[in-house]
Amino acid sequence: MSNQRTHYVTTSDGVNISGTVHGHGPPLVFVQGTMGDGDLDWQALLPHLTDRFTCHLPSWRGRGLSDDHPDLSLGRMVDDIIAYVDSIGEATGLVGWSRGASLAFAVAAQSDAVTAVAPFELGVLSVMDEQERAAFGVAGARMRELAAAGKLTDAVQAIASWPFNDEEVAVAEDVGYFGAAGRYIPNLLNLLRQWAAYEGASPDDPAVLGAISTPVLVLHGSDTRPWFIASARYVADHVPNARIREIPGAGHAAPLTHPKALAEALIEFFSQAQQPA
Repeated sequence: MSNQRTHYVTTSDGVNISGTVHGHGPPLVFVQGTMGDGDLDWQALLPHLTDRFTCHLPSWRGRGLSDDHPDLSLGRMVDDIIAYVDSIGEATGLVGWSRGASLAFAVAAQSDAVTAVAPFELGVLSVMDEQERAAFGVAGARMRELAAAGKLTDAVQAIASWPFNDEEVAVAEDVGYFGAAGRYIPNLLNLLRQWAAYEGASPDDPAVLGAISTPVLVLHGSDTRPWFIASARYVADHVPNARIREIPGAGHAAPLTHPKALAEALIEFFSQAQQPA
């Protein structure tokens, strides 16, 4: 049994960042991706982890159990996760998916509470080629078109069709992921606008990555887009204690489609990384 409960922290600008908490053992904080929330993104992993770890699933502001707020800037989101991690009161591991993986790096570079980081399928914009940019632009334009027409579920599926392969889209649709995430489309569009205007150091800036002293396991699927593989290599080249591990048969949506294989990689890494010194 997961023995679910809730943990929250109030940020410096008065926003309650909340997450469900499951299991027992050393804490792991899971940072969601851009489309869903903490529970939607990570729920399938829990049966494989809660007998070993206390799993915290916080949601970004405006998602899940967390309060909404007009400020969705990149720096603010990083501060939210730092506040949540620090409020746990003990050393913790950090897991992130996609954009959440990038945020996890920024948190690890600033919080002494983070003992190890496992980013899955992060993307580094500086290594994205023109073909990938064009495909992503088409998916984003389609998302905005469908959102304007009030077709929020279709809008989520449109943007997901870029990082997800056809099999993953079918699985996500079957489990109701797109329907559940559709309500966050207005939040997502606002967030993307604010992140595009952000002028601070990006989470994948070499100076940020170089400041991470904790062990890092960079995870990607074997069947993912080349950009995510190139991004993993970029991170491994810039983080002092990083190594790469591939999840066989998985694409970008492994938390939904290959939760057991992803969990096994996390168990092996964090069981070693969180051993008492």
